[in-house]
Amino acid sequence: MTEAVVIEKETDTDEVGARVYEIGYHINPNKKEDEIEATVGDIRSMIEKAGGSFIAEGAPSLIKLSYTISLKENGKRADYDRGYFGWIKFEAPVAAAASLEAALKTSPDIMRSVLFQTVREETRARFKTQSVREVKRSDILKAAPRKEETAAPVSEADLEKAISEITSD
Repeated sequence: MTEAVVIEKETDTDEVGARVYEIGYHINPNKKEDEIEATVGDIRSMIEKAGGSFIAEGAPSLIKLSYTISLKENGKRADYDRGYFGWIKFEAPVAAAASLEAALKTSPDIMRSVLFQTVREETRARFKTQSVREVKRSDILKAAPRKEETAAPVSEADLEKAISEITSD
């Protein structure tokens, strides 16, 4: 069997090998609020020790996960359907990315994490909240009556007059 080798191409446009990265992470939902802040502080200190500088950050908030994450804790399996999700965007040397990713994977407080290269600009989509109408069980929703449109015959003269009015401006 042959082994595939992937070579990452480095560009000369990078300033001393620094690139913009973003980390997304899930913290164990059993953590208390002060423990969550300490965990985020640990991630920040790892970035600073690697020579990184912060660009933006999203504070961790408890969310429902799309699927259950199973972890081994104290010799037993634990299933989680919620977790504290947060993210940090930073600039760091290329060599620091691999060590930072490895440190996140071995951290007992982090359930899952992802580190990827991104751009400095704001790229997140803005979400519009939908207006919600409260409906009581006794309310009956009725459809608005439709207005029927009828097409009247148009003469050639009226059509020519409308076109000349539009194009004469």
